[in-house]
Amino acid sequence: MMDNSQFAFPARSPPYPGRDYEHLKEELEIGGGAGGGAACSTVVSVQSYQRPPRDHIVWSVFSTLYMNFCCLGFMALAFSVKARDRKVVGDISGASSYGSTAKCLNIMALILTLLMFILVIILLATGVIVVTQGFRPHGN
Repeated sequence: MMDNSQFAFPARSPPYPGRDYEHLKEELEIGGGAGGGAACSTVVSVQSYQRPPRDHIVWSVFSTLYMNFCCLGFMALAFSVKARDRKVVGDISGASSYGSTAKCLNIMALILTLLMFILVIILLATGVIVVTQGFRPHGN
């Protein structure tokens, strides 16, 4: 076992030898009781958490690759990148504006692509577009 006596300090030794220090009395009064002292108060400032604006970059990449109707997907991707840049800089209002525009463009690209897909299916089902003509041999 180690001998801890070399590490023991006197109970009330002053930090500098030869100087006497006077212990300060701490007076603490809580509340406005009969003592007549001032009441202590603490002010806590609480700020609400604000989520960072969304830039919809993944949706825009998907729209660019698969639903690029009249280049709406590409335009949505451009606005998503602008929103991401604004968010990195710290411009929350600019990022929110560009993100909202990217979202609208993505929705428009999705709706128009779905409408075109449904229209092609309807035209195929009604016989307006005949796909089998290209597969028939040309000779008699």
